[in-house]
Amino acid sequence: MMNAIMSQFSEWDSFYVIVGSSAGGLIGLQFVVLTLVSERPVSRMKEAGAAFATPNIVHFGAVLLLSALLRVPWRTITFAAALWGVVGFSGLAYALIVGRRMWTQGAYKPVLEDWLFHCVLPVAAYAILALSSFVAFSHTRGALFGVGGAALILLFVGIHNAWDAVSYHVFVVKAKDQGEARPGQGDRRGAE
Repeated sequence: MMNAIMSQFSEWDSFYVIVGSSAGGLIGLQFVVLTLVSERPVSRMKEAGAAFATPNIVHFGAVLLLSALLRVPWRTITFAAALWGVVGFSGLAYALIVGRRMWTQGAYKPVLEDWLFHCVLPVAAYAILALSSFVAFSHTRGALFGVGGAALILLFVGIHNAWDAVSYHVFVVKAKDQGEARPGQGDRRGAE
């Protein structure tokens, strides 16, 4: 039975190499983008950053951590499931904190898409991750698909959110700075 579980882990090798490498590379790009955006400070963006920018690094970091954890040559699934369960519960708590930060920040008013990608999908991904730790012993294959699915959701959420933030700064904030933005044009979040 132990060999069957270990072979199921090894079947995911390429998946986690690709996903983990992507998350690691995207973390680096986030630092580059933040450096470029920091040269153009915007009022009240610190509180918005805690709600909209920092979570991307946390999600990419969670994906990178999961990729590393699932490539460790575990003897049993017990430790791996316990660790991805801790990541899931911690991420779930963090995603709820992010939702609160989104609600209370005053830099701009989040729209449905913001709530979906910054709150709902991360909560779902971390919940899937946490719950899969409980079924790992009885349904190992399904649990591994749950972990893989949660990792992909977090990766794509981070990509979407990073793109959304960059495009907001380029098309809305820059346009406002240059006096090009007309009321309601391109400013879907109702900033300031």
